[in-house]
Amino acid sequence: MHSTERERLILEAVSDTGFVSYRALEARLGASPATIRRDLTRLEEGGRILRVHGGARLPEDRPAAPQGLSGTPFEQSITLNLPAKQAIGRAAAELCHPGEGIMIDGGTTTLQMCPHLAGLECQVLTNSLHIVDALLPQPGTRVLLPSGTVFREQNIILAPAGEESMPRFHAPKLFMGAAAVGPQGVMQQDVILVAAERRFMDRAEEVILLVDSSKFTSSSGAIVCGLEEVGTVVTDSGIPPDMADRLRSLGLRLVIA
Repeated sequence: MHSTERERLILEAVSDTGFVSYRALEARLGASPATIRRDLTRLEEGGRILRVHGGARLPEDRPAAPQGLSGTPFEQSITLNLPAKQAIGRAAAELCHPGEGIMIDGGTTTLQMCPHLAGLECQVLTNSLHIVDALLPQPGTRVLLPSGTVFREQNIILAPAGEESMPRFHAPKLFMGAAAVGPQGVMQQDVILVAAERRFMDRAEEVILLVDSSKFTSSSGAIVCGLEEVGTVVTDSGIPPDMADRLRSLGLRLVIA
């Protein structure tokens, strides 16, 4: 397991209750004590955790249950690169089959799928109230929601890491957005978003990533997954050629909207 993946799992574990023990980390990561100590040292030097006797906890100035999310609020980001997002949403909806169950993660690009799902009579699991609102006028579309807290910045429902909040649901496809995509993998700006997306991924046979080409120009954030865990990427023609070549070399299907 790569160090960035271990760090993501450590941050998930400590954000749940504000503390995680060394023993719990050994069981969760399957890594040696020396490796875990090095990971904790890096995270502590970055100000993200504080090492204490028996484990690690959140710093004093970081609450265990965040009241907001990092990143651009939904109402601001929805207008960014809108034509490209609309084309991507239309192309993504064309990958859906009538009557199948799908999962759609909250986001301004995944939202653009919704108008094109009308008439397919799909069953949709989503954590986005914006997506629920867009799908409700479609009489044949069935909508499922997880439990959790509504985060108003993105108008999505999220639960703390480690808390089981999803209905018993399995789907062939998960449609997911991202804050950035790079050689390191798919990234989000907040660790609680990472935890939510991993829950969706555990219930999907294929991850379909919906990102406009601007998301390939930055590569910072909490890593959701490696590129090898993605099956299809739907983007626009502005994707950098070297990144397009990398995705194809990894065996990913690349759809240019």
